[in-house]
Amino acid sequence: MNLKELAHHLNLSQTTVSRALNGYPEVGKATRRRVADEANRLGYRPNAHARRLATGRAHAIGYVFPSDRTVMIDPLFSDFVAGAADVYTSQGFETLLHAGGQEDEMSVYRRYAEGGAVDGVVVQASHVDDPRIALLNELKLPYIVHGRTGDAENTYPWLDIDNCGAFQKATKLLTDFGHKRIGLLNGLETITFALHRRQGYENALREKGLAIDESIRFSGLMTEENGYRHTKRILQQPNAPTALLLSSMLMVWGAMRAVNELGLVVGKDVSMIAHDDGLPFLSADGLVPALTTTSSSIRAAGSRVAELLLERIENPEGEVPHELWNVDLIVRGSTGQAPR
Repeated sequence: MNLKELAHHLNLSQTTVSRALNGYPEVGKATRRRVADEANRLGYRPNAHARRLATGRAHAIGYVFPSDRTVMIDPLFSDFVAGAADVYTSQGFETLLHAGGQEDEMSVYRRYAEGGAVDGVVVQASHVDDPRIALLNELKLPYIVHGRTGDAENTYPWLDIDNCGAFQKATKLLTDFGHKRIGLLNGLETITFALHRRQGYENALREKGLAIDESIRFSGLMTEENGYRHTKRILQQPNAPTALLLSSMLMVWGAMRAVNELGLVVGKDVSMIAHDDGLPFLSADGLVPALTTTSSSIRAAGSRVAELLLERIENPEGEVPHELWNVDLIVRGSTGQAPR
């Protein structure tokens, strides 16, 4: 199908259809959506070179990652990008992934900005002091941060979940059940989400006057193997914790394996709470016992980040978005009163 045929099908002029597909603001939002939906349904794809010449845009969004296989096969990354791709496709944008190689991440951003390869980028795995923000501001390349970085949160666009509040609520639930020794298996604390989760955990312990013990904590890659090794290490200590808080469902399988090997019972001898990103193949309900979780959909976050970035590209002088999402705490059978 060509542009003329699509325009005839929609009973619109070719100019209107072209402008709608290319995101011109003078075409109403409802018309743009209708045109994009029909183009997608009918399999119409405009000539990329012609579209770029007509609009000055690449109609592509960039995601830049290190050449680390643990990132590229991470199901959280996959679900986040899948949610974003739903939005990009509906608006006629492609997703461009760059995975490491010989070129460092900062050089990739410079090349993108100079060559116009993308219209915007998403900053992932934000660090406490993240040099990417200053660079992207300097390059004037539209971007949005998934997460937060530093203290000047009102100076850059971001979407984040309330990791601190979520883990504070989760730890408080455990202390209300009488647990006084609570272990934490966390992500890399150079990344802001993990730092915020540790802060929430420590806030709740301080509120109850409980000691913060580094010997019952772990910070590192959130894998099944680390869940297993560090749960076993923590629970074999003389004054072992009676509850565990985990930053990812990816560590839960290993943690439960360690608990079972030690002859303990989850929910009775050891209470357990983990963060659940809503991955369809990691069901907290399907575990035995069903797992208490802090819960927030990573796919929904991917979609919303994409929407906000496209709005920034369309209106770069508009209001800078800052969205902090609440996190649900869902209590199930893996948590209970502290054993005597």
